[in-house]
Amino acid sequence: MNSGERPLSEVRFLTVAEVASVMRVSKMTVYRLVHSGELPAIRVGRSFRVPEQAVHDYLRDAYIEAG
Repeated sequence: MNSGERPLSEVRFLTVAEVASVMRVSKMTVYRLVHSGELPAIRVGRSFRVPEQAVHDYLRDAYIEAG
């Protein structure tokens, strides 16, 4: 485990619908970000789960680029 990583038991995963709500975008936009690799996710059955920190990192990076 790298020094910046948290134990897996402490990672909170969000559904696509939850990510869409946090980011105020459609679920399709979240799927596009996941499929393009811009937003990391794991597959659970036929669904995706996105680490909550990845959403915050994505939004922070997008804000920095826009600024």
